Order: sequence, then C-alpha cells, then structure tokens
Amino acid sequence: MPLSEHEQKLLDQLEQQLNAEDPHFAQSMHSETTSSTRDRGGISVRYLVLGIVIAVVGLVGVLAGVASKLVVVGVVGFVVMGLGVYVATLRGSSTKGHKRGSARGAPKSAGSSSSFMRRLEEKWEERNNRG
Repeated sequence: MPLSEHEQKLLDQLEQQLNAEDPHFAQSMHSETTSSTRDRGGISVRYLVLGIVIAVVGLVGVLAGVASKLVVVGVVGFVVMGLGVYVATLRGSSTKGHKRGSARGAPKSAGSSSSFMRRLEEKWEERNNRG
C-alpha cells in the first residue's frame, strides 16, 4: 500500500533532518537496510510464520494419527505438514506493472536527498519483480 502524499512529504522531511543532523548514522542505516533486504533472500516473513503454524498443525495431525492408530489421520497430517513447508518457502506477492513513481505528482529536484528514497523504491520494485 503506497504512502499518501502527506506521509511521503513527512518521510522526506525526516530523511532530510537525519541526513543534516547525523550523516554518518544515516549512511550506516542505509547500508543496513540494503543488506537486510538482500540477506532475506526474498522469503516473505508472513508466509514463513503461516507456513510454520500450518506445519505444526500437520505435525500434531501425524502424532494424533500415530497415537490413535489411524493411518488416514497420519497421512492427512503429513500432507498438511508438507503444505506448511511449501507455504513457508513462498515469496511475497509481486506488484508487477505498478510503478509508484508514476502515481505521484511532479518529479523532485535531482539535488535533493530524495535520491535515497528513489534508490529504496527501485530496490523494492526489483525485489518484487524477481518473485
């Protein structure tokens, strides 16, 4: 969900203040942000948590099938557990064809600190389009 114009302006102002007050910290935050998105490998945290929950439910099903000596319950639990592993490895949904920059108004001046935001947007789009 894209930010509104007002929220974008506030974010840009905060970014400018941070760059003005402590450029070293701002640069270190930028490098951590780009490395953390690279390190995640494109796996969605939401799908990871959901997949783990589904896998645990499947494991409980397998254990219930073994305890009750019902093969069908154990097989269904195993299939659910496999589904959980599959869901955990899904990547986040992509927003192909949706460009944030085209939805906003006039372009900003090239000398402003919005280049940081532009780079983040480009990396975000690149990550979403990879999926």
